[in-house]
Amino acid sequence: MNKSLLSILFLSLLQINTGFAQKAAVLGTSDLKSYVDEFNVVDKEEAVVNLVPNAQSFDWLSKNIPLFDCPDSAIEKVYYFRWWSYRKHIKQTPEGHVVTEFITPANHAGKYNAISSGLSHQINEGRWLHNQQYIKDYINFWFFIDPKHKASRFHAFSSWIHYTLYDYYKLTKDKQFIANLMPALHADYLRWEQEKQAPNKMFWQFDVRDAMEESISGSRKEKNIRPTINSYMYGNAKAMVELADLFDIDSLEKTYKKKEKFLRKAVHEELWDDTASFFKVQYEKGGLCDAREAIGFIPWYFNLPYDKPKYAKQWDQILDTNGFNAPWGLTTAERRHPLFRTHGSGHGCEWDGAVWPYATSQTLKGMANLLTNYKHQGKMTKQVFYNELHKYAMSHRMNDKIYIGEYQDEKTGEWLKGDNPRSKFYNHSTFADIIINDLIGLKLRTDNTLEIDPIVPENQWDYFCLDKVPYQGRIVTILWDKDGSKYGKGKGFKAYVDGKEVVKSDKIKRLTAKI
Repeated sequence: MNKSLLSILFLSLLQINTGFAQKAAVLGTSDLKSYVDEFNVVDKEEAVVNLVPNAQSFDWLSKNIPLFDCPDSAIEKVYYFRWWSYRKHIKQTPEGHVVTEFITPANHAGKYNAISSGLSHQINEGRWLHNQQYIKDYINFWFFIDPKHKASRFHAFSSWIHYTLYDYYKLTKDKQFIANLMPALHADYLRWEQEKQAPNKMFWQFDVRDAMEESISGSRKEKNIRPTINSYMYGNAKAMVELADLFDIDSLEKTYKKKEKFLRKAVHEELWDDTASFFKVQYEKGGLCDAREAIGFIPWYFNLPYDKPKYAKQWDQILDTNGFNAPWGLTTAERRHPLFRTHGSGHGCEWDGAVWPYATSQTLKGMANLLTNYKHQGKMTKQVFYNELHKYAMSHRMNDKIYIGEYQDEKTGEWLKGDNPRSKFYNHSTFADIIINDLIGLKLRTDNTLEIDPIVPENQWDYFCLDKVPYQGRIVTILWDKDGSKYGKGKGFKAYVDGKEVVKSDKIKRLTAKI
């Protein structure tokens, strides 16, 4: 079958699926329209136009994104704003679509202004779009197009792309797409070993190449062993085990099982500071950094830490105002440290304590995994997660208007790059994915099971609805209606697949159903 026929078939299936989703939808698009109108007014100059201009944004969003309704106006508004701003970064090129990080050209970007530092964040956010051609093109760009360019940028930054793509498979069940990537994924992991593997077989990285420059523990010259890249490579190895099993490649599965096992053990043995109760950076010259940094929470993003109280205790620092708890969000270093916020103020990209949405996304995902997958959770609760998510939503402000930028002062919320055109609509973190995958809890599985494990605190909301969610070729709706008066579907916690109720409960809790 030729490409043109395949394209026609794909578009036909997309239209059928979109049409069915509209008919089965619980939520209408009137709220979306109101938000889009407001966002378009804020961006009336529309300095940069990529694939979808503001004038077409409502139509595009109404066809492509899951709808969301909840009593928390800040969280709901930012959910739609982040989709609206994400759409601005989808760029059509002669070699397929890419998703940009900066809305304006960046000196360190590759072809088409593509930068790999936020790649997994961008895929995790975009994986919930109904039309997946944008994300497929973008993935293919990094594996097959970027290497052909004179200045390849794929390995300019640390990456957890293998882990991300295994999750992507679980959501889409597009086995052929992943099969085409398998040789490149294996080669990419080996390349990281060649480039960044230390003599002890762990991984080193410069903080700037972790996309976390000017950190307390970091260096642009010393080959420090960091929780970031070692957690990423653990997650990548773990994903390769599952992918090798999916494609019955026994030799590859055995190889990556050894790598996964080694890295998990090594992170505990080499990067855990028992006195500080924290995962830390190990210097090239030896010894651990004396600072607790937000990168110490990244191991939980990949469910790496052992499920023991001594490791869960690390999370208590989230509640400590001398730790990471600040008025405008979670800091990137502990506030008690003498080098906190000493590297400048907006002159570069300081990760010595300022609030970065990039890091907030990772920490919230790690906390969600702790609450969902671990028995020992320290002082973390669903309420703590919700409070930090709400704070994250509230931080999307500048001059009393909705905004997303690079990084913020932890006390005032000031965006430290100001209203710099390069920072406007900064696409370097997730928000919608945290709502869908973590707060509402639509989990990704390989079997024919729908699993929902919410982190919505008990008695926090009387209602919520996540609607028109694409999942393994089906359309999922998840709703909570305490007294049955909100959505006309009766009271309780329910899930629908293609408009048919598949599971329900009288309270918000983990649910599963065969689909």
